[in-house]
Amino acid sequence: MTKTDPAPNNPDEHSPDDDLEDYGGGQVQARHGRLPIWLLVVYGVMFLWGLYYAYQYWGGIGPGRIG
Repeated sequence: MTKTDPAPNNPDEHSPDDDLEDYGGGQVQARHGRLPIWLLVVYGVMFLWGLYYAYQYWGGIGPGRIG
């Protein structure tokens, strides 16, 4: 008797091993998964923008004030 390999990982398919968590009386379901590459890129760009903004505009007496 041989053990068969599980089906290839497809993010659109739910495997029986997925642990679904229910919130709001079952109206919201969450499962563990991977983040898409484009979302990781957005996180990186937002982080870099935050560093730039903090460096460029941090401090001083505030916008619109003379002095």
